[in-house]
Amino acid sequence: MHTTTTVKRGLAGLLAFALAATLAACGNSADPAPQAPAAGRQAGAFPVTIEHKYGSTEIKKKPERVVTLGLTDQEAVLALGVKPVGAVDWFKERPYGAFPWTSALWGGTQPEIVGERGDFNFEKIASLRPDVIIAQYAALPKDQYDKLTQIAPTVAQSGKFADFATPWRDMTGTIGKALGQEPKAKELISGVDAKLAKVRQEHPEFAGRTVAVADTTGQGKYAAFAANDPRTVLMTELGFKVPQQIADLTKDGNPTEFGTERLDLVDVDKLIWLTSDAAAPAQIKAEPLYQKLKVAQEGRAVFLPYSEPPIGAAVTFATVLSIPYAIDQSVPLLAAATKK
Repeated sequence: MHTTTTVKRGLAGLLAFALAATLAACGNSADPAPQAPAAGRQAGAFPVTIEHKYGSTEIKKKPERVVTLGLTDQEAVLALGVKPVGAVDWFKERPYGAFPWTSALWGGTQPEIVGERGDFNFEKIASLRPDVIIAQYAALPKDQYDKLTQIAPTVAQSGKFADFATPWRDMTGTIGKALGQEPKAKELISGVDAKLAKVRQEHPEFAGRTVAVADTTGQGKYAAFAANDPRTVLMTELGFKVPQQIADLTKDGNPTEFGTERLDLVDVDKLIWLTSDAAAPAQIKAEPLYQKLKVAQEGRAVFLPYSEPPIGAAVTFATVLSIPYAIDQSVPLLAAATKK
């Protein structure tokens, strides 16, 4: 069983990876949900063919043994009622089943670890005898894809999005098709869309207010996530908007890093701090230049921890499973700190 400290370190590592390796985000996440299957088409019928970055993959029969290689792919698979037999590690921390939105679905079991991010153990993957290998929220190079296809049909990330940038709707829809569960996938997407719409209806005060999602990596070191990062996109789907300055600084999908002297970048209508260290909120609030920001003086900043409770983790994962939890936990806090 994983300790809180272990999970916390793993999630802190996720931020470090985001800052170091272009953990780009969901570009077209506001696109409408996929439509229901056309009349006469048998949902879940096999074989199915899925187009992706390296061509197409045919899956001849319904998969039972699934290996996921994307950072968050396992959650969409779980949401469709399938427990992956293999998945990638999270910075050697393995927080599988530790989150409230996935623990019941794992049911006490855990997948075999087949690698960490892009470093895969091909022998281990082969030993699991997968029926399908899925790599959606990933950066799967062609040579790795070619090796994996020798093991099992492999569904690589779409060529429509940058690596580590498949939007949660597209990821859920693709995985639903691969598992023969398109109707259920569409139902799950529609359910999250309805929850987002309800928040926008109940909180019109969010509409058009500028937002920044930020984190700190140490004393005087800060980062604001990109306009198309999953964390930021989730906030825009609640009604907020990204200020042009942050959008311009994060065009490449990377967070923009800055020091204390540029804290003015996050002087917005709603500032969301994601914190992995319990001491971080006090440290940020004690910074004299931060205290001069209107967002701080007017109490419009919200601190969301990665753990205890894992609201920041839910916002960061931004999956069909984690988004409902993120909404339930964060919206009351956002509403309480909204500019009047």
